[in-house]
Amino acid sequence: MNKFENNSIDSEDVIDFTVYLKVIQRAKWRIIGFSVVITLLTIMLALTLVPQYTASATLLIESEQSKAVSFEEIYGLDTTKKEYYLTQFEILKSDSIGREVITKLNLEEHSDFIPKPSLMGEVKGYVKGLLPFLNKNEERYLSAEEKAEQKMLFLLSIYKSKLGIEPISNTQLVNISFESSDPTLAALVANAVGDIYIESQMRAKMGITQQASSWLNSRLSQLRIQLDDSEKRLQDFREDQHLIDIEGIAGLATQELEQISAQLIEARNEKNKLESINRVITEYGNNNLELLGSMPEITSHNVIQNVKRDVVTVERKLSELSEVYGPKHPKIISASAELITVKNNLNKQIKGLITGIEKELNRVTRTVGALENDLSNIRARYQDITRKETQYNQLKREVETNRNIFNTFLSRSKETEVTSDFTSAAARFTDRAYAPNNPSKPNKKLIVVLAFVASFIFAIVMSFIFDALNDTVKTKPDVESKLAQRMLGLLPQVSLPKKSVLPMHAYLDETYRRFAESVRTFRTSLLLTQLDKQHKIIAVTSTSPGEGKTTTSSNLAISLAQMGKVLLIDGDLRKPAIAKRFEIPVYHPGLTNLIVGTEELSECVHIDEKSGVVIMPSGQIPSNPLELLSNIKFSQLIEHLKTQYDHIIIDTPPTQAVSDALVIAQSADSVIYVVKSDVTRIKPIKAGLERLFEVKAHVAGVVLNQVDMSKSNDEHSYGYYDYHDYSKKPEPENT
Repeated sequence: MNKFENNSIDSEDVIDFTVYLKVIQRAKWRIIGFSVVITLLTIMLALTLVPQYTASATLLIESEQSKAVSFEEIYGLDTTKKEYYLTQFEILKSDSIGREVITKLNLEEHSDFIPKPSLMGEVKGYVKGLLPFLNKNEERYLSAEEKAEQKMLFLLSIYKSKLGIEPISNTQLVNISFESSDPTLAALVANAVGDIYIESQMRAKMGITQQASSWLNSRLSQLRIQLDDSEKRLQDFREDQHLIDIEGIAGLATQELEQISAQLIEARNEKNKLESINRVITEYGNNNLELLGSMPEITSHNVIQNVKRDVVTVERKLSELSEVYGPKHPKIISASAELITVKNNLNKQIKGLITGIEKELNRVTRTVGALENDLSNIRARYQDITRKETQYNQLKREVETNRNIFNTFLSRSKETEVTSDFTSAAARFTDRAYAPNNPSKPNKKLIVVLAFVASFIFAIVMSFIFDALNDTVKTKPDVESKLAQRMLGLLPQVSLPKKSVLPMHAYLDETYRRFAESVRTFRTSLLLTQLDKQHKIIAVTSTSPGEGKTTTSSNLAISLAQMGKVLLIDGDLRKPAIAKRFEIPVYHPGLTNLIVGTEELSECVHIDEKSGVVIMPSGQIPSNPLELLSNIKFSQLIEHLKTQYDHIIIDTPPTQAVSDALVIAQSADSVIYVVKSDVTRIKPIKAGLERLFEVKAHVAGVVLNQVDMSKSNDEHSYGYYDYHDYSKKPEPENT
């Protein structure tokens, strides 16, 4: 991305605050006027407001109340929890305390609590008086109690609207405030709320305590009977089962059961081992000593291992001798005999071991049977002891439970008896309320300041909104961006008396020199657009009537007449105005007469002596203007006139009213589109321009008419007004 593109992006991202400042500047008097009016009304309203005084008292809600013994559980309250304090705050706001305060202080007699008639109420009563039949459905008899309750509810609503209960953060303090037009009453009510709350809490505490004491005493007798019954059942069971120490008996049975179980496991393991060896012996056969001697269970025996070591020793000795001596040598013979003896001994030991294994298996089998029988007997005895222990423990637990409940109720009963007449407060004042010297509201100065600031901001915002919603054309950027057309010039708004119009010769009048300078600038811009091609025929049109096209075309013709020969044609055959504005008789022949051919050119024109402009009025108003302008004779007439005049200015009807301007535009070299500033909306302007483009008309540009120069900051409006001291004399506006 090049430097130019970066600059373009940055320029788009920058907010142009000057646009908003221009909006504010244009609407500054409306903004100031609106703010002043609202501020004055606010001042008048503030002067009627009655001062209100607010008195505050501070109450400490105790978390650990002063009491002789703990009986908090009887109340069902946990003063350490947040919910406890929230509950107390709601109690302070409750209707019950409000009713006591209203009754105690007789608030119904105070002016703050007397109903004040409202405007709507008075109107409603007046209407009902005029129309008594409207009251039939509303009439209902109320008893004295119902009337008193309605009155109390009304007083409560006023009382609650003025009462404030605000806890102080991270403390046990609560602020009680009351608002009233009477500072003394405000202090009285704030203190009364705290006093009545403390009294109500003390009454509630004493009532609950006494109620709890009565209930506990009635329950104690029932609990004592339950405890006695459970103790008796336990003692009867112990005597029936001859139990002295059930825990010790159960412990011995458990120990014995564990010992027998361990012995039985050991015997079964030994039996399994011997049965395995016996199965192998049976499989190999009792006489197959060689295979039996290779069994791990036999070779692992100490006796067998010793004999085998002897066999190995003799065999090694025989092998060594065989290397030295022959087979018949006495040492060889002696060693061979020794080897036979040792092997016979080994076989003997294996046979003896096999016989011993069978005997040991029989013994172990008998031992396992005996242990299993003992275990069965011990288990049965243990189960019986367990059942007795379970029953015993159940009865024991019942006794303990009943005893604990009884002791608890007994303790609570004694506590409530001792504390039943104890009257410690649940809360206390840290600061009592006093009558304030200064009102808390209204802050009249602040109200006035806020009203001014708010109205000022509101007026500015509404100015932005109206400006955003305003889809009219006001400035050169509007013409170029919203209409996509060239800005030829702007004509300032000129102040005129009511029901009067701008003189046709304003261009030549020193009184209107600002307007004249604007026309010169417009003329210059028009001529500069015609450098490449000469444009003699210039049509002037607008979107709708009243936008100043006739004034624009006339003054353009007068300005061009200073430079050459100019013809001004009134092309509006429906509502012609040029003849009247230049004080030409209405019966003067003109354009229609030339097209029809009833008159000659010299008879259909009028020379304005003051400006030198040749004027061709519309002539007789035809019944068919569009058909007449569409006639080829009109085009031929225009071509003929081009040879006689330097410029021909045609004042045409509006584009949105009729199609006459479109027909005339086809014969024109250029079309000037007049737009009334800040009046004509963009959509119809675009529609008119599109109609011109459809007939291939050459639109030279837009003239912005009746521009309020006091509101315009358009760069197009600078320079030539201030130059030569043109703007020193303010000019009023042209309507």
